[in-house]
Parts: sequence; structure tokens; C-alpha cells
Amino acid sequence: MSHSELAVLLLPSILSLLLVFILMQRKQARFNLPPGNMGWPFLGETIGYLKPYSATSIGEFMEQHISRYGKIYKSNLFGEPTIVSADAGLNRFILQSEGRLFECSYPRSIAGVLGKWSMLVLVGDMHRNMRSISLNFLSHARLRSHLLKEVEKQTLLVLSSWKENCTFSAQDEAKKFTFNLMAKHMMSLDPGKPETEQLKKEYVTFMKGVVSAPLNFPGTPYRKALKSRSTILKFIEQKMEERIARLKEGVEDLGEDDLLGWVLKHSNLSTEQILDLILSLLFAGHETSSVSIALAIYFLQACPGAIQQLKEEHIEISRAKKQSGEMEMNWDDYKKMEFTQCVISETLRLGNVVRFLHRKAVRDVRYKGYDIPCGWKVLPVISAEHLDSTVFDQPQQFNPWRWQQHNNARGSSTCSSAAAAASSNYFMPFGGGPRLCAGSELAKLEMAVFIHHLVLNFHWELVGADEAFAFPFVDFPKGLPIRVKHHTVI
Repeated sequence: MSHSELAVLLLPSILSLLLVFILMQRKQARFNLPPGNMGWPFLGETIGYLKPYSATSIGEFMEQHISRYGKIYKSNLFGEPTIVSADAGLNRFILQSEGRLFECSYPRSIAGVLGKWSMLVLVGDMHRNMRSISLNFLSHARLRSHLLKEVEKQTLLVLSSWKENCTFSAQDEAKKFTFNLMAKHMMSLDPGKPETEQLKKEYVTFMKGVVSAPLNFPGTPYRKALKSRSTILKFIEQKMEERIARLKEGVEDLGEDDLLGWVLKHSNLSTEQILDLILSLLFAGHETSSVSIALAIYFLQACPGAIQQLKEEHIEISRAKKQSGEMEMNWDDYKKMEFTQCVISETLRLGNVVRFLHRKAVRDVRYKGYDIPCGWKVLPVISAEHLDSTVFDQPQQFNPWRWQQHNNARGSSTCSSAAAAASSNYFMPFGGGPRLCAGSELAKLEMAVFIHHLVLNFHWELVGADEAFAFPFVDFPKGLPIRVKHHTVI
């Protein structure tokens, strides 16, 4: 093919791209957009935005852009014109306006690997229905009656394998704990069984693809994740068919002890919807909770004062249980963990497991004199407000005491600045508005129970230098290696 023929063939595509660019420029001229830089054609500024950085910071890219343009700026990210918000007020406004002015809008690659019925990507009535099912299954009553006991059981199972003076990956142990819990919680799978271990192996491959570049070519992590997704869904569907068959034979009731049995009995979801629901909740419940536990282990080892106060709190709980002759933890024990909740809040604030959210404007919006055009992507950066010195004092410091209430000179109860920020919805580790994470209370319960048994039974120290990085998913590059020693404090 000659150069002239090639030019003729490419000319329509070039003209189409040029027309789109001109139309975008004209549309932008009608709006008072925030300042910013749209970056390179097609790529925009995505590469710089996704460059890894310390998880306890907002990264050099965000720092430079906020310094240059302010807390609200325009960019081109993930192939779309985007408004980026590090403004606490705008972030809250975006999340509270879900369904009216903004809607969830994740990249197509995420839907491709998680499934079109995943709660992460659904919008409107279908998302509300799926979320309602999840909330009913994770109700306060079920947390008390079913899940607390299972959380403690899985915690003790993992901690019992820790040997004196052994070095291991704290991150891997946290992942083992949360995976075992979710597998039991979702489908009544027992830890260590061949089918559970095979599912875990496929899930690890699946996760590597979820957080990788969406390159659907042979041998890439994304392609392998799609294959593992298919294998996992076949496994879940087989379990589902076995349940239904036993029910028809009158062998057993479907039961309500796990999510699979619950949705089969209480919902009208199709098979495809049930499969995507279970897979997406396995992903959400495993990954975020395990990283949060690893972050708590990391932050606490550098804060002996917090460990000491945790020990005092949990020794008191444990002694009271011994005196009453009880062994298993109950809900009253959990509610006594007040300082533990401060540690959990501070871990989530400083570690920022979920750093930003994907939204899209569904109509033209005006905020603080700036226009957000309909159809533009909007990224509320949650980590930016959690690390904002105008919202939290000395935000780079791990300070769980900032969450404690204190008494003023007159004896009335007042909140610290962090507690005030939380009450104002500027503390949003689980998102906010109609899409607030359905598993937020379970996640905090997991962290609290794990911390309870950790501080009562172990002393730990880091082995070598490691810290959490945002890729943008949060991860410890070396797995957070620690060395543990047993101790008895009661």
C-alpha cells in the first residue's frame, strides 16, 4: 500500500478526532471550568496521576496540582475530561447528590472483570436493590448473632499459627484471615479444605488482574483475571446448584447462615446477578479489610503509647469475662472497645485504603463559581481531605487520641477536631451518601476483634524497612514482614 493510499484511508479517522477535539474545546468555552491541564492527547495526565506514592500522603502529582490550581482542578484522566476534587465540601456534595447530579462511573475494564451486576458499577434502582440485600444480610442483628462469633473464630485460627520469633508477612496473614472469613460467610467454605484453597488460588490471580492495566492480551494479568473470574463463577454456580438440588430432594433447608443461602431464599435475583453479587462482595470484603488490618499493625508498632492503652482496654475486657466464666466475645465486649475504635478511625484516616471514587456528572453542575459539565468524569479524592491540615490537625501523624471526646472545664462533653470533622461527614473512609459501603460495620468489627487478640497475645516488630504505597490500590511492597513474640498480659 502506497503512502498516498494510506493517507486516504486514515483521513476520515483523523478528521473525526479533530472534530471531536474542536467540539470539546467549544463546549469548554461555554463553561467557567476550574483551572488545570488536560495533558497529552488521549493519555491526558493518567500516567502521572497513577504513579505510586506513599499511602500516608497524597502524592507529588496531587500536591503539585493543588499548589498550582487549587483544590478543584480540571484534567484528562482515564481517557475522559475530568474534574478532580480535593475539596472536602465538594466531595461531600458529590456523594450526597448521588443519583440526582452525579452517578457512579467506573472504567469499563472494572466492569469487565467484576461483572456488569457488581455493586461497584451498578447505578439507580438495581444498585439500590443489591445494596438492600447486602444491608439486610449484614444487619446489626446478624452482626451480633452470627458474624461476631465467626470473626473471632477465624481470628484465633490465624493467630494460633504464629510461631515464637518467626518472621512472616503480616499482610499475607491479614489476607488469609479475611479470605477465610468471607469464604465461610459467603458460602460456608471451611479454611484449609482443598476446594477453599483452590478458590483462594484463583482469587489471587483474579485480584492481580483487577488492579492491573486493562490489557486484554494473552499472558497479561488482566486476561488471566478474566479466566480466573470464569473459574470462580463456575465454582459458585456449582455450589448454588447443589443447594437447590438438596432442597428439592428435601434433604435440607437452604438455611440463612451464609450469603448464598440467604439470597436464594430472600431474593428474586437471577443466577448471573447472584454470581456477580457474591464475587463483588468477596472482593470488597476481603481486600479492603485485610489492607486495613495490615495498616493498623504497621502504624501501631511505631506508637507504643497506643499499644499500651489498647492493652489496658482489652485486659479489662478479658478479666471481666474470666470473672463471669465466659469464653467467647459478645456484643457488650465489643461496645467497650472505645479506644480501639479511635485506633481504627485513625488507621482508616491516615492509611486511606479507598483513595478516590469514580463519579460522572449527569447534568450541568455549578459549585463555588466553577462549572462541572454534564458527562464529565468527577473524582472526589477522599485521601486529600483526610490529609488536609485545615480539616485535621497535623494530619501526617498517627494520633488515635484525636478521636477521643474530652471534657472541657465546665464538665460538658465536647468533641475533638477529628470527631467534629467526622460528624460533619468530612471523614469518609467508607464513602458516603446512598452508596455508603454496606460492609462498613463488619469491617470495623473485624479490625476490633483482630486487634483485641493481637495485643493480648503478641509483641511484634518490623523486620526491615517497608511502608504502604498507593498504586493507587494500597499495598505493602514487601508484604510487611514482622517478627512476633508471645506474651501473657493477664
